[in-house]
This record gives sequence, structure tokens and C-alpha cells, in this order.
Amino acid sequence: MRARDLMADFPTVTLDSSVIDAARMLADQDLPGLIVLGDDGTPFTILPGTQVLRLAVPAYCQDDPALARVVDEAHADAFLRALDGRTVREALPERPRELPVTDPDATVLELAALMARTRSPLVAVLDVQRRLIGAVTLQALLDQVLAA
Repeated sequence: MRARDLMADFPTVTLDSSVIDAARMLADQDLPGLIVLGDDGTPFTILPGTQVLRLAVPAYCQDDPALARVVDEAHADAFLRALDGRTVREALPERPRELPVTDPDATVLELAALMARTRSPLVAVLDVQRRLIGAVTLQALLDQVLAA
């Protein structure tokens, strides 16, 4: 089994896309993350859904989970509103991570190793011209591995 057999079309966003729109796409399509395209139209990074949450959840709640417990529900439900007007670029980690990309001939083990090493729930699959042709999700990979 190769990446070409597991890959599917996958939605993308750009660096200047709205984080709120990206969060809606994650939720509406039940995605583990998004492929972010750079200014040249090639994959720039993978934006896991958890990174969107890191931007939305106040730092004091991330640093001290006990503080999150004392925030009342009315205010807790509003935390995603903090994303309004912010871009995907702002949701990315300060230090760039290894870009989880591969070619269509990658094996299941190569895909699994890449996902594990990069801590990414998806891998972008590129053709020889380095254009995005699809993605392999953690779910598709696990479904294949567990079915064997």
C-alpha cells in the first residue's frame, strides 16, 4: 500500500485566510488539520486543529488549567471570538516545524514515521513538480494498518 492508494482530496487555506473560517472548515468537515498553502501555492505547513485552539484559548488557561475551571460558562463559550480578525499566519507556531510532505510512492511505514516524527495528523502528497495532489490523514492510515 502506497500514499497514492490512501490519499484523498483535501481542503486548503492560505496564510492570509481567516482563522475563524479555518476553524469552521475544521469543524464542518471534521478535519484533523488543514494544509496551509504559501504565497507560491505550494504547501507551507500543516495547521493542526489543536494549534487553532492554542490561539483561541487564553494563555493563562493553558499555563494553569485550574484557572480555566473558574471561568464561568458564558465567558468560556466566547473564547473562539478572540480569533475574529486574525489570520492563519498568526495561528502558526513561532518556530517552523518539519513540513510533513511525501511523494505518492511512500509506504505506509514511511507515512506513519513521518506523522509520528512531525506530530502531524496528516501528510501532504506532492507530485514531481511539488504540487499538492492530495493528503493522507491519520484516520486513513490507521484504518489501513488496523485492517491488515
